[in-house]
Amino acid sequence: MMGQWRLLNVITILFLAVALLGQAAPAAEAEMIDLKDAVVVIPGGGLSKPQRAAVTALIEEVEKRTGIRWSESTQWPADKPVIAIMSQAQSPKWGRKIPARNGRNLPETRPEGYRLHVEHSANAPAVVWIQGADARGTLFGVGDFLRNLNWSRGEAKLPGDLDIATSPVSPIRGHQLGYRARANSWDAWTVEQFDQHIRELALFGTNSIENIPFQDHRQNSMMKYSRREMNQKMSEICNRYGLDYWVWTPADFDLNDKERRAEMLDKHETLYQDCRRLNGVFFPAGDPGDNPPELVMPFLEDVSKRLAAHHPDARIWLSLQRLSRRDVKYVFDYIDQNRPKWLGGLVAGPSSPPIPVIRNALPREYQFRLYPDITHNKLCQYVVPYWDPAYAVTLGREAINPRPREYAEIHNLFAPYSDGFISYSDGVHDDLNKYVWNAMSWDPSCDVREAVTEYCRFFFDPEIAEDAADGIFALEKNWQGSLADNGAVEGTLMYWNWLEERAPHLKDNWRWQMNLLRANYDAYTRRRLLYETELERQANAVLASAPKIGSKKAMEQALEVLNRTVTNPTGPKLRAKIESLCKDLFESIALQTSVDKYQASGAERGAFLDFVDYPVNNRWWLEDRFEEIAKLPSEEERLKELQVIANWESPGEGSFYDDLGNVAKSPHLVRWNPAVTNPAQVVRAPYPTYWWLDSGQSRARLSWLTTMGTNSTVIYEGLDPDAEYKIRVAGYGKSLLRADGERLQPDLDKRGFGEFKEFPVPKELYQDRELKITWDRPTDEGHLNWRQKSRNAEIWLLKQPGQRAAD
Repeated sequence: MMGQWRLLNVITILFLAVALLGQAAPAAEAEMIDLKDAVVVIPGGGLSKPQRAAVTALIEEVEKRTGIRWSESTQWPADKPVIAIMSQAQSPKWGRKIPARNGRNLPETRPEGYRLHVEHSANAPAVVWIQGADARGTLFGVGDFLRNLNWSRGEAKLPGDLDIATSPVSPIRGHQLGYRARANSWDAWTVEQFDQHIRELALFGTNSIENIPFQDHRQNSMMKYSRREMNQKMSEICNRYGLDYWVWTPADFDLNDKERRAEMLDKHETLYQDCRRLNGVFFPAGDPGDNPPELVMPFLEDVSKRLAAHHPDARIWLSLQRLSRRDVKYVFDYIDQNRPKWLGGLVAGPSSPPIPVIRNALPREYQFRLYPDITHNKLCQYVVPYWDPAYAVTLGREAINPRPREYAEIHNLFAPYSDGFISYSDGVHDDLNKYVWNAMSWDPSCDVREAVTEYCRFFFDPEIAEDAADGIFALEKNWQGSLADNGAVEGTLMYWNWLEERAPHLKDNWRWQMNLLRANYDAYTRRRLLYETELERQANAVLASAPKIGSKKAMEQALEVLNRTVTNPTGPKLRAKIESLCKDLFESIALQTSVDKYQASGAERGAFLDFVDYPVNNRWWLEDRFEEIAKLPSEEERLKELQVIANWESPGEGSFYDDLGNVAKSPHLVRWNPAVTNPAQVVRAPYPTYWWLDSGQSRARLSWLTTMGTNSTVIYEGLDPDAEYKIRVAGYGKSLLRADGERLQPDLDKRGFGEFKEFPVPKELYQDRELKITWDRPTDEGHLNWRQKSRNAEIWLLKQPGQRAAD
């Protein structure tokens, strides 16, 4: 314990040293212009709705941060700094020369582009020009202004050398904000909260918002509006800001059902009548839905007729999620032969064909949009690479998940094939990821750290923006590699504690609260992992002594040791802090971290508070196993089973064990190293599946909850060429195992959950002292749901008794 505290003290000193060095040698700054008394000058003759929204956002957002309320005028003041807002199409009568650069195809003249620059001299008040190529460009220019503003209470300053001319690379940049009971936060929101959230996204370059008007028919007690009312309001908000409004409308019923088909068409008609603005209708072919394209395409044709009557410029978009190869071919043949005018393009989401395949097969007159899942951590499109199982069983699928570097790289891997994206999101827990995708889709070459720093400047405080950005990147690092070996998790907690002390004014800021919660939750989970792992080691030592003390006494003593995590828990102060922050987040932004306490829609939907004490060792499995063993008829049988448990992960000298899905316990598994590998490449590599069983309350052995598929490779080195070896595999279903390319036949072949399969290994295969294990994919499982397919959880290479140790 003393060693651990010495380590913590060293980390603290390092963090303080970095902080002090940063204070001792500040970077040189450009001359700052004071905008405290500035006037916002706009063109006369009225503004378009998006321009009016941009001006209003500028004035209100500055006032929130500084307490300064800027005045607005159509006349140029004589003696005050000016913030001049206009679009390229306007010619304001300001009696002032409008700056313009020479050149063709300048960024500020391209769609949605803008120029933000400062004019100042010693004998005239400064002017900040926000010149949009169009109305949206004006709004995005205002957002860039706010992200560059140095603000504090009573102060508003801008670098005097600021000159930014830019336009977006991707024409579609959006996020799904589905108002439905399943969401983990915004089902409880007011219209005003949606307006603010959409405004903030727009100020960072979002031009599209997607709602879910139909799917999930539940209406919970937190929802203040009907689905229809909120759909109308969200359409109006998008119209006010000049953003595209999309809807996600699956058919999760059999389209052969004529009555339900007709009802759905009528729902679409009502929806289109209600929408002030509508630009895109996204129809997923699957997930949810299980209709063949022979039914889908005629249905969409009928939908298009209803859509055209109310929104003639809107288009329908189709994803190919969960379609068979035959069905995918049918869709492309249909498009090639019919060239439907109502089709805007295709969408690539989770379980779609490969993105390059879709783009290359799609005729060029159609656009191609990505639907990236930025909201989930496991059982999803972009799994956290080799996530430690202790996180997987506690934080779960929908936890607070800032992953800036991973998502920046993933975006840039696939963006060249597409016209942009609208992300899949089910709550605010992925907030940082939305802004990373915004930044990268605007400019894929942008520095992701600068993008995160801008986020922190805008939402937290310019004074601590860079430090807060480092804290967010530290949270991402918390999830890399073995949690037990990642001592930096404690450093991340101390760093966020330091930030919390520096910024008490942010205690009610929900984005700030989310980062604090993750830092505390990660550290608490690690402390429990270290503690409970040691308790299980001690319990196994007790079980190993069962031949001396008897099976009954051994199991009683082992249970007493294991239950110390309940009777004498570790980290009670961290546990209390986690509870407090979850309460704060429910009150500040309606983040639902518990089913019972905060009305989360389900255990898998962000209810990670309910799993904060889920065992991160095998305590539950051992409790159940001991009950089974106690019922065995003879002491000999009981002792035999206890010895299997005691030696489970320590099979003896010359033998090897790998928990294949556990990054901390699979030294022989060939894997990518996320710490040194481009994260985008990890999505192409074999990675674990983190299973969700019994609503997350599974009492199975933890190694069975994290498995690898058949595309895995295990390599053993330093084997004894004179010894006899046997391979044992645990998992589910078949294990079609090869050793050095030779298919091995089992002499034990149990296929139930966690049951053993054993394979004698021919001696000639390891005369070079090495053995490479691979698996064939079963050819008769194509019809099975992925949950029923074969997988591998654990592998042993067991040196058989009576063999001498290797030289």
